[in-house]
Amino acid sequence: MRSGSTGSYRRWAGLCQCGGVCRCGCDHRITQQICTRLTEQMSRRSVLRALGASFAAAAMGWAPAALAQPAARPILLKGARLFDGKAAMLINGRDVLVEGNRITALVPAGQTIDNAQVVDCTGTVIMPGLIDVHWHSLLAAIPLNVAMTSDVAYVHLVAAQEAQRTLMRGFTSVRDVGGPSFALKRAVDENRLPGPRIYPSGAMLSQTAGHGDFRLPSDLPGSALCSLSAAEVAGVSSIADGVPDVLKRTREQLMQGASQIKIMAGGGVSSMFDPLDSIQYTPAEMRAAVDAAADWGTYVCAHVYTSAGIDRALTCGVKSIEHGQLANEDTVKRIADAGAWWSIQPFLADEDANPKSNPIQQAQQREIAQGTVRAFELGQKHKVKMAWGTDILFSPAGTATQGRQLAKIARWFSNADVLRLATSRNAELLALSGARNPYPGKLGVIETGALADLLVIDGNPLENINLISDPEAHMKIIMKDGRIYKNTLAA
Repeated sequence: MRSGSTGSYRRWAGLCQCGGVCRCGCDHRITQQICTRLTEQMSRRSVLRALGASFAAAAMGWAPAALAQPAARPILLKGARLFDGKAAMLINGRDVLVEGNRITALVPAGQTIDNAQVVDCTGTVIMPGLIDVHWHSLLAAIPLNVAMTSDVAYVHLVAAQEAQRTLMRGFTSVRDVGGPSFALKRAVDENRLPGPRIYPSGAMLSQTAGHGDFRLPSDLPGSALCSLSAAEVAGVSSIADGVPDVLKRTREQLMQGASQIKIMAGGGVSSMFDPLDSIQYTPAEMRAAVDAAADWGTYVCAHVYTSAGIDRALTCGVKSIEHGQLANEDTVKRIADAGAWWSIQPFLADEDANPKSNPIQQAQQREIAQGTVRAFELGQKHKVKMAWGTDILFSPAGTATQGRQLAKIARWFSNADVLRLATSRNAELLALSGARNPYPGKLGVIETGALADLLVIDGNPLENINLISDPEAHMKIIMKDGRIYKNTLAA
C-alpha cells in the first residue's frame, strides 16, 4: 500500500470524488483507522498466500523428497579425510558417524558400526556445511524492479525457490540480515521446503531518510496518520525515529522471532537518498535498540561503512559491524579492542558486484571496492574477529556466485583460513544470539555432538579452494541436519 494519508490513498484508488481537498470524511480519524486495519489484513493475506503457495511448490517437485527424508538408520561416511572447521591440516583415519541430526562419533577408519548405512567416500574430503552471515533470503534472487512491483506472494515464492538453490550450493546456514524471512524459515525448519538454516533479523530498523527508508520524496512528509510504506508493509524495513519508537520496533522483531537485530547506522549504495558518509541514528536511539536486544539475550548488528559511524556504533554497544570498508586504521583497532565482530564482504569492482546503473552509485561502489582491499589487510593486521558474507542483492544471476565470492578472498587468506571463516568462525558469530539461537548446538565443525551439516567434496579444498565455486561438479554429498539432500556417491 502506498504511503500517505488515508484521504490521499482514497483519491489515488478512485474512492474519493472530492478533488484536491477532501470533504467526504475519508480523512476522519475513525476512517483512517479502518483503512489501516484493512491494509494490514490485506498484507497478512498476501503473506499467507505466499506461504501456502510455497508449500504447494514443494509438492510440485522442488524438494528432492526421497533424499531429504530422515535416515532410518545411522549413517557412516567412511574413507574420506576430514577438514574439521578448525585445523589447518586434514584429519586422516577417521570416519564420521551420524545419528539423527548429530555427529555422534568420529570412529577409527574401518571400524564396523552395526545397522549403519555405509557411504564410501574414499578419495574425498568431508567438511562442515558453509555459512553466509550476510544474506537476504527474500531479496537476493529477485530484480529490484520486480520486488518493488510484484505481489508479496510472488516474492516469497521466488525466495522459496532460491532457498533450495542456496542449500544446493553447500550453504547449510545463513544469517538473514534484513527482510521478512520468518515464514520461509518456518517452512524450512518444518521440512516442507529444502533450504538452509536461517538466523532471521526481520525488518531492518532505519531512521527517516536512512538506508532502510525506501520512500520517494513525493511520499513525504510522513506523519503518525500516514499508512506504512510498501517496504514496511512487506516487512523489509521498519522506520523508527526516537527512543520510544526504536524500542517498539526492536521488540516487534524480537516478538516475531528475530535471532538478532539489524539497524542502519550509516548510508549505503543501494539507496538513492541517504549519503554514503551520513551517520544514522543518534547515540540514544542506537542504545535503545542495543538495550532491547540485550534484554532478550541477543545483540545488534549495524550496516555502516565509515569510521565515524562505526565509532558511534561501538560506543553504543553494537556487536557486529556489517561492511565497514571505509574504516581507517584507528577504527579497525577499536573494533578489535571492543571484541566486536567485523562482518565483511568481498565488494570488489569485478563481475560479481551487485549491478548498479546510476553513476553516483557506481562511483560509490568503486570507492568501497578500494576500501575492501585495505579492510581485509587491516583486519588481519590487528587480529579483528572477522566474519564473511556476500550481501547479494536483487541479482538472480549473482546468487550463483556465492561460493566463488568465498573463494576469491584467498587473495588475503590461506585456503584453510578461507574455510575457517565460512565454517567455525561464522558459526561463532551465529552463536552470539545466545538464548535467541533458533538452532541450539554446534555448527561449523566436525566433532562429536555437533549438528550434522556436512559436505563431501571431490578433491581437497585446502589445496584448491576453487572447488567450492562449482558445487554441482564437486559437492558429492550435501547433508543438513542429518538429512541428505544430494548424493552422487554410490551407497
